[in-house]
Amino acid sequence: MSEGSPTLGAAGWLALAAAPTFAVMALLTGGGEGRPDMLCSATQDASPLGGMTVMYLLMSALHAAPWLKLISTRQQGPRT
Repeated sequence: MSEGSPTLGAAGWLALAAAPTFAVMALLTGGGEGRPDMLCSATQDASPLGGMTVMYLLMSALHAAPWLKLISTRQQGPRT
């Protein structure tokens, strides 16, 4: 790596892993057999925003900041 480029430690890699992990979990949960969650199936008039898929999508969006920061620093190029 060049002198001006930041290196990622364990915390940096963990921060980058969070958003894709939640996105994959949302895909697996939403693309399953179409059954509602077993714990949530007792409430028939529940809000559609209460499902696990929506929660994983929100978590993925909330953890996207490290990706946005990485993309913005790559587009700016190395600082001199």
